[in-house]
Amino acid sequence: MSSIIFKSVSKSFNKQPAVCDFSLDIPMGQRLVILGHSGCGKTTVLRLLAGFITPDEGSIEIDGERVAEKGRNLKEPEHRNLGMVFQDLALWPHLTVKSNLEFGLKAQGVPMRQRMQKVIDMLKLVNMESYIKSRPAQLSGGQQQRVALARALILHPKALLMDEPLTSLDIELSLKIRKEILRLQKEIGFTLLYVTHNRQEAFQIGTRVVVMSQGKIERIGPVGQIKEYFKKLSKNLSEDPLGA
Repeated sequence: MSSIIFKSVSKSFNKQPAVCDFSLDIPMGQRLVILGHSGCGKTTVLRLLAGFITPDEGSIEIDGERVAEKGRNLKEPEHRNLGMVFQDLALWPHLTVKSNLEFGLKAQGVPMRQRMQKVIDMLKLVNMESYIKSRPAQLSGGQQQRVALARALILHPKALLMDEPLTSLDIELSLKIRKEILRLQKEIGFTLLYVTHNRQEAFQIGTRVVVMSQGKIERIGPVGQIKEYFKKLSKNLSEDPLGA
């Protein structure tokens, strides 16, 4: 059974189409990457799934339950059990690493002793247990990424949504965090929906890649097929539309 299904979803802003007749099935445990240039609609897809915006047309299902349909949310974002890591990370700067991770657990009413154990276990998983009392400003970019991952995963989400999370990192650190994401996904087994404009990043992270253009799915398939697609495209075009 698919864990996430988009059925003919469309969304416009100020009468400008952002996503057009978007249909996609994402099986449980899959690493799916949406690849495309800025403005192609890939971030809008994540925002629709997260429940931050509603579709103008079509519907969205998570584990067989319809969570959104034309013009309305049937399930609010906080009840969709999705973890999210966006480009700006959105760590609370005034809170320690511990308090950042505890926030969602407190909202769920998890007792203090259990919260502390969950925080310690998750920080160990991302190799950040020694920074439990630190604040975000005291951490490097890579360390902040690990904390953001830990915070998103501590509630055991059905799926993890990541929107251009490595854009601000240098190449070496980006490669390290990619490997960290793959390790965590293998150990925990969550469904991953990852958005990027970087082709190499897409090919390393995903097992399946969706290429988007102008709000539509231009191509979809396993990494090998998408690599071949770009090879053929580069032979026929003087300039690759998505860059190297």
